[in-house]
Amino acid sequence: MFGHDDYNPPAEPFLDILYEDPAIMVLNKPSGILTVPGKEEHLHDCILTRVQKKYPLAAAAHRLDMSTSGLLVVPKTRIAAGVLGRQFQDRTVEKRYFAWVAGVVTRDEGEIDLPIALDDDNKPLQKIDFVRGRRAVTQFRCLWRGSDRSFMRLHPVTGRSHQLRLHMKELGHPILGDKWYATPEIRDMADHLNLHAGELSFNDPTTGKRVCFRVDPPFDLPPGVTIYQD
Repeated sequence: MFGHDDYNPPAEPFLDILYEDPAIMVLNKPSGILTVPGKEEHLHDCILTRVQKKYPLAAAAHRLDMSTSGLLVVPKTRIAAGVLGRQFQDRTVEKRYFAWVAGVVTRDEGEIDLPIALDDDNKPLQKIDFVRGRRAVTQFRCLWRGSDRSFMRLHPVTGRSHQLRLHMKELGHPILGDKWYATPEIRDMADHLNLHAGELSFNDPTTGKRVCFRVDPPFDLPPGVTIYQD
């Protein structure tokens, strides 16, 4: 039920490269492709293995869920991987996501602080677990409200697996198109998961300067809404 037996990653574009220098590559990952390879042979095709065809030393500094689209920075050298890895570990990397969620979110902004652990009975799903869970914090802002959905900007302070999807469910507003954490009715409100990593800021591993990348979601935006922060 929760596997990737129907895995069929998009072939075009092979890699959507937004920026590249000798140390890093910044890509716009489409929904439907893994960041790193899975254990089964049919899950080998992913963003990392595609990059490694040209840069064998490329590594994964962070991940996006298969169904999540958006910004990925891939270090091409071991030195860059170490520098970026420390930034993610120290939480100095800033990430902003955008999502359509079900229902009308009444609060303009807020924070969700609920611990997350692997759901052993339903791998790879996660669950809220106050005994075994690791702390997970998500800040949110509602940018637009419709009759049956809301548009959200999400800031994951921590980086737990499935954090945003699970936290939105716990808020009472699952993400549209989510086949794992939403009801069938909410899942069918979109043709794929409407969660997009639209903004990524970090210190360039070569120069040390702060850099910021932005890319618009592949799904429709609400009318008249500015999604990025100044």
